[in-house]
Amino acid sequence: MTNKIRRIAISTGGGDAPGLNAVIRAVTLSARFRGWEVLGIKYGYRGLCEDDPSLILNLDNDAVRGITHLGGTILGSTNRGDPFSYPVRQPDGTVTPVDVSDKLIAKAHALGIDAMVSIGGDGSIKLAHKLRQKGLPRVVAVPKTIDNDLPGTTLTFGFQTAVATATDALDKLHTTAQSHERVMVCEVMGRYAGWIALYSGIAGSADAILIPELPYDINVVAEQVMRRQRRGRPFSIIVVAEGARPKGGDMTFANQKNAFQEHSRLGGIGARVAAELEQLTGKEARCLVLGHLQRGGTPITSDRLLSLRLGAAAARFLADGDPEQSAMISLSGQTIGYVPLAEAASGLRLVTPDSEILQTGRDIGICFGDEPRGTFDLDTSFRPPPPSGS
Repeated sequence: MTNKIRRIAISTGGGDAPGLNAVIRAVTLSARFRGWEVLGIKYGYRGLCEDDPSLILNLDNDAVRGITHLGGTILGSTNRGDPFSYPVRQPDGTVTPVDVSDKLIAKAHALGIDAMVSIGGDGSIKLAHKLRQKGLPRVVAVPKTIDNDLPGTTLTFGFQTAVATATDALDKLHTTAQSHERVMVCEVMGRYAGWIALYSGIAGSADAILIPELPYDINVVAEQVMRRQRRGRPFSIIVVAEGARPKGGDMTFANQKNAFQEHSRLGGIGARVAAELEQLTGKEARCLVLGHLQRGGTPITSDRLLSLRLGAAAARFLADGDPEQSAMISLSGQTIGYVPLAEAASGLRLVTPDSEILQTGRDIGICFGDEPRGTFDLDTSFRPPPPSGS
């Protein structure tokens, strides 16, 4: 079959992330360079699920001028737009979930869309794969999530900016923690993966980092706080991933998922850890929840560059790749490539026990709450033995 493309569409679904606009710009300019028309689908797949012409935008060079440095997305986003369970208001005023996937696919074909560029995280990519299997035109996904938890790629855009935001917050927390001799607990995002907590905690000189992949013992964390106290460091910085959980316990949720919300919303573990540490150590503890600050704002240089590279690669894939193949653009080392869409939709990429970055944290004395530090401690009274023969 010929790889003839005349018109493509771009959608941005799920949580926003720094770099979204840079991807939209790169895809649009690269497509226009090839003579393609570009449509922007507003609010995830909403523009294809509803009969509102204002939800479909024509994107040209002027529409994407000056947006690389802007946070958010000019197309808007939503994490409540699953076309297989779409919220539809009934005549009696109630809202019920309805499968509108057939309508979405029919509208995509009616608009003459030859390929879809789906910019999103694991939920958006799974939906794109499911829709492709049902008849949606060819799909290329661009990995977007601050959580950095997508399989098939070593890095997702948005992650590095989120880590920079969290690290900056930890730098500021150090001064107030030291001034008041407090335990400061900082809760960061990441859902079921601990990448943001791990990277920002190590870069921000945290004393303990709690991540979902390593259930913690709060007594081990308390001992780390008191060990620092005995060494003349009467304050501590604890980074807690929102999905962290105690040994034998569950994650802490602010609310549960429902027919219109894809994920249960995590939240509250930071306050829980702070309260327990205050009780165990007798030290004053405070909790800061960074929340959506990690998603917002201007993408840092590395995220802008990655976003532009991924967006341009998406257009190249559509132009040069197998016209029957759908895929996710990926990063392996410093090389841009792609993986089959089915692989990208296969699960989550989590921190593993043999992770080099995790081992770095252990080597420099950070507590992860999973095991006592034992004899590996910084003893300021220790002196090395004299050289033999002296």
